[in-house]
Amino acid sequence: MEAKRIVEAVLFAASRPISEEELVVAGVKKRALKKAVEELMKEYEHSAIEIVDMGGRYVMQLRNEYAERVKRFAPMELSRSLLKTLAIIAYHQPVKQSDLKKIVGSQIYDHVKELKKKGFIKTQKEGRTKRVEVSSYFYEYFGFSKKNKEKMREMLYKKIEQ
Repeated sequence: MEAKRIVEAVLFAASRPISEEELVVAGVKKRALKKAVEELMKEYEHSAIEIVDMGGRYVMQLRNEYAERVKRFAPMELSRSLLKTLAIIAYHQPVKQSDLKKIVGSQIYDHVKELKKKGFIKTQKEGRTKRVEVSSYFYEYFGFSKKNKEKMREMLYKKIEQ
């Protein structure tokens, strides 16, 4: 198989940025990788879809000017309850899981496990509980600035309402 088509297939199937190492595991020879990505970027240059290099990780995504028009057709990757929990974490971070339990209830344990599995949060043991905060993937996925908590909270709640 041609390296370019393997890269294209992986990026299309993935819903997250893919590292060069992952592309090599998928069967792309390391020496052919950069050329394959460059050719794909050129192929998609005049398309609604783009290939973005995020510092050695690549993602296939809609161009910003089209994303707003089609977002209601795209399935939400997170349930409403998970998204609410994520919004609470993002706004109060870093926050103890024990404090989240007071806000969200006992399902917080399943939510933290699922959000961590999806890469949206990271945890660190802190005594008998965990300290929870959003990951860099969270910022990439939602397109937030790490400095503007208010805008982050506002946009997450809008997404929840949809």
